[in-house]
Amino acid sequence: MSAVDALEYDAGGAVDAPASVLDQEATEPTLFYGSVDEFVRLKLCFQYRRSTGKRSGERHWVRNWWDYPEAVSRLEAVWRAWEALRHDPAFGMSTWWRDHCDYHMRIIQDADGPFAGAHNDLVTVAPGEPLPVDEAPAGWFPDMRHQ
Repeated sequence: MSAVDALEYDAGGAVDAPASVLDQEATEPTLFYGSVDEFVRLKLCFQYRRSTGKRSGERHWVRNWWDYPEAVSRLEAVWRAWEALRHDPAFGMSTWWRDHCDYHMRIIQDADGPFAGAHNDLVTVAPGEPLPVDEAPAGWFPDMRHQ
């Protein structure tokens, strides 16, 4: 069978994906990380390394990011986008960095962002160091792979 024969076509004749990819996706788990907490603790904090500080004008970060509703919502969006885009081998990660991670993290870490009033919780992170994170309280972010 040729590669062309293996393609699935929608009603309009547009190419969707090779049949082998469609079969593979049906057997793969939907989520790699079970929750936004797991994603932040095991991936994002190690990949997104930016210096942060406690002064006005510096990027801000807190270990207990889960105590700040806007940060939770934005990090959930970053996680969900990563879960969807990780399956695209061509442009998935580039799109995720440009349109999702960099976009939301700039807002999250902005001096006027969700951590703006977090004076006692703000942490200083040296350039190149991982973002420090505390695990969220038990039960706050259930594992969505088992739902």
